[in-house]
Amino acid sequence: MAQNEKLAELSEAGVAVWLDDLSRDRIRSGNLQSLVDEHSVVGVTTNPTIFAAAISGSESYDDQLHALAVRKVSVEEALRTITASDVRDACDLLAPVAEMSPGDGRVSLEVAPGLAHDTDATAAEAGHLWWLVDRPNLFIKIPATEAGLPAITETIANGISVNVTLIFSPERYRAVMDAYLSGLEKRVAEGGSLAGIASVASFFVSRVDTEIDKRLDKAGADPSLKGKAGIANAQLAYQAYEEVFSSERWRSLEAQGARPQRPLWASTGVKNPEYSDTMYISELIAPGTVNTMPEKTLMAYADHGAPGAPVQKSYDEAAAVMRSVADAGVDLDDVFRVLEEEGVQKFVDSWDELTESVRTQLEDKA
Repeated sequence: MAQNEKLAELSEAGVAVWLDDLSRDRIRSGNLQSLVDEHSVVGVTTNPTIFAAAISGSESYDDQLHALAVRKVSVEEALRTITASDVRDACDLLAPVAEMSPGDGRVSLEVAPGLAHDTDATAAEAGHLWWLVDRPNLFIKIPATEAGLPAITETIANGISVNVTLIFSPERYRAVMDAYLSGLEKRVAEGGSLAGIASVASFFVSRVDTEIDKRLDKAGADPSLKGKAGIANAQLAYQAYEEVFSSERWRSLEAQGARPQRPLWASTGVKNPEYSDTMYISELIAPGTVNTMPEKTLMAYADHGAPGAPVQKSYDEAAAVMRSVADAGVDLDDVFRVLEEEGVQKFVDSWDELTESVRTQLEDKA
C-alpha cells in the first residue's frame, strides 16, 4: 500500500516515525499493521499511562484476566504477563521492519516506575522483562534518573537493548550517552558481542514548554519567548549527540560493531492549543532520529505537516533562546529537576492506577 506522502518525506529526511501507543485492540483490529503499511510507522513506545488506558478500557483482556485469576497469580505477575503479551505480539508484527532496518521495528516496555531510584532493582527487572518477552526487537525502558544511569550501563553490558526515558536536559542527556558507551565498553571487555544491541534516548519536548511557559508567565517575561524552549532544548541535545557520536571513543566502539544511540523525540503531542499541532515534528528534523507520536499528532502531520529547517542549522538560535529564558528569571536547573520528579511520579501514579484496576478485575473473574 502507498505510504502517506508527508510521513514518507519525514522518513526520507532521517526521522523514524514511531507510534506512542499500544493496546490489544489496536493489534487485533489490524490498526497497527495499517499504520505500518500506510503511515510509515516503524516502531512503538509504551508507558504505564498507555497500558492503564488500554487495559481498563477494553474487554480484550477478559479471557487472560480470567485465566490469571483462576491460577491465583499475584497482581504484579498478572501485570507483567499482560503487558509482556501485548509487547511480544507487537514485536512479532514489527519483526519484518526490524529485519529490514535493525534499529527500527522496536517495541518498548518499561520497568516498573517505582524502581526509578533503585539501580540494582531496575537492572534486575530489565533482565527479567527481556527474558519474559523474549524478542530481539524489544527495548527495555529505563528512566534517566541518577540511579537509572548505572542500571543502563549494566543492562547494555548484559546485551539488552534499552530505551532511556524521561530525559529533559542536555546535561543529563550527555550522562545518558556516557552510560550507553560505558555499557558497550564493559560488554567488550567481558568478551561479549555488540551484535543486536541498540538504544534510543527519549528526550522529552512538550513538557519542557509547559513548565517553562508557566514560569515565564509568572515572571512577567516577554510573551514571545513562550513555546520556544522545548524545541530549542531538544536542538541543543542533538548538538550534543553529534559531538559524542563523532568522538574517538565512539569510533572505537563503532569499529567493533556498535550502533549509535539515536535521539528519540518524546512528548511530542502539543499541550497548548494555541501552538501548531505539528511543531514538535516539523522543527525537529534531523538524520538518525526517532519521533514517537500519539496517533492524533501522527494524523495531524499526515494531514498538514511540513518540514522546518534542519536541526543542525538551529544551534546558535537555540542557545540564544535558552539564554533569554534564563535571563528572564527561569531557573533551568530547577525546571529540569521538577520535570524529572513529576515524570517519575506520573508514571508511578499510572502504575498504581493500573495495579488497582487489574486487582479488581482479577477478583471479579476469580
